[in-house]
Amino acid sequence: MDRRAPKWGELPALAISNIYDYLDVNDVHIASSTCWHWRSVLFQKRFFKNFKFKLNVANDRQCNFFLQSLINLTSELTIIFDVRSIYHINKVKRILNRVSKSDHLTALRFHTKCMRLGASGSLLERDAKEIEQIFFEPIKMLLSRRFPSFKKLDLGCIETLALYATEFMKALSRPQDLKEITFASIKYDPSHYPIQIIEPILFEKCTSLQVLSLDYDTLNDEFLKTLRVLPLKKFMICVHGLDETHPGISENAWSEFSSRFETIDLILTLIYAYEAVDVLQHQIFRRSMPLSHLRVLFCNLINIDALDLLSRYFTDTLKSIQWIDSAFQEMDRNVMDLYLRSGQDPFVMMSWRCKLLEEIVIHGYVLDPHNLVGVSRLRGRSLKRLEVSMLDPPVSEMMNSFIEEISTQLGHKWRPQDSNTIHPALGYVQVSEDVRDEYVSNVIRADLAN
Repeated sequence: MDRRAPKWGELPALAISNIYDYLDVNDVHIASSTCWHWRSVLFQKRFFKNFKFKLNVANDRQCNFFLQSLINLTSELTIIFDVRSIYHINKVKRILNRVSKSDHLTALRFHTKCMRLGASGSLLERDAKEIEQIFFEPIKMLLSRRFPSFKKLDLGCIETLALYATEFMKALSRPQDLKEITFASIKYDPSHYPIQIIEPILFEKCTSLQVLSLDYDTLNDEFLKTLRVLPLKKFMICVHGLDETHPGISENAWSEFSSRFETIDLILTLIYAYEAVDVLQHQIFRRSMPLSHLRVLFCNLINIDALDLLSRYFTDTLKSIQWIDSAFQEMDRNVMDLYLRSGQDPFVMMSWRCKLLEEIVIHGYVLDPHNLVGVSRLRGRSLKRLEVSMLDPPVSEMMNSFIEEISTQLGHKWRPQDSNTIHPALGYVQVSEDVRDEYVSNVIRADLAN
């Protein structure tokens, strides 16, 4: 009798594959770490259903592994790269050329920290023909494939790519299978940029579309009317500048849209919108908007009149507000001084009137801790996130009692953020535009993902 120990590393691939069939996903991954041979058997499509992979272009080893082993197994690919780097862009070109031939990929996302494309060799300085070769042509091939049809495209807020929105929509061979597409962008110059024009008719056949982001400049009454036939669950609108020729969106258009989407997440995001923030309540807010999330990011102004309207217009829909600026630009940032004329704290009024409110994030403005206690009492544990960083007084024995009271009302330990926990873009030290862009893109990604 042969009493030698079995050589598990020499089992036929078919036998190992059959063993995997009896295991759950986690156990398969553990078993595949036995040796190189067992790991090689793992790379079959049946073990990689709906597989998502984040590819960091800066990691050469990861890139090589993806191109060798995972390219035909990945269903959703996120490419993380620096648009300012010639080296990164050339690697992205190689990756896109390969994945455009994949018969498994159905979703593609781009993540980049920097949106200011001014570095030598970046997308901004490359001519349209080269951009088309690097990005547009491979993406077009994916969109035009009929089986499996493409379902998700996230351009990562990259302005240069968003300008091809019309061409991307026209390239779709099966628009009825598209579930998510994001065309909103972060502008290189928010006060001067080319207007993105997309014909509403291109969305009529997108009968499965659930997540959409667009720049406000693109929208009008006709566009909203077209979107009413879609099964949207999340709609993000990004505001930058306000073009004088833009017709705006009427109260009636929003009323009809709202009647169709009673539970939609409508996310209004102002990004470096220095002029638009001042007229938010006049030109953008409409009483019939089903506004659920408001983001005001680095607009250098807190508009008390707009905040007041939030608690009167959107009592049945508002879930979240984030009003963000950097602390280093602190002059005229005491909210108490701004609303003394009305005698009402707009955040307290929101907490009282807006029955769905579950998130308040305020940075760059001095808040009264007494009123934060009022907010916590009104919202209680339904307020899932309360994040602030500037209080008056900032440190005192009384502050500890405020923190304890707020923690009790919220049902978890709470305290204001300080210089050790706050994101660099929000602190007292001036940072580069790239750092702020990274913060903005993270907010946008989180909103689209949740």
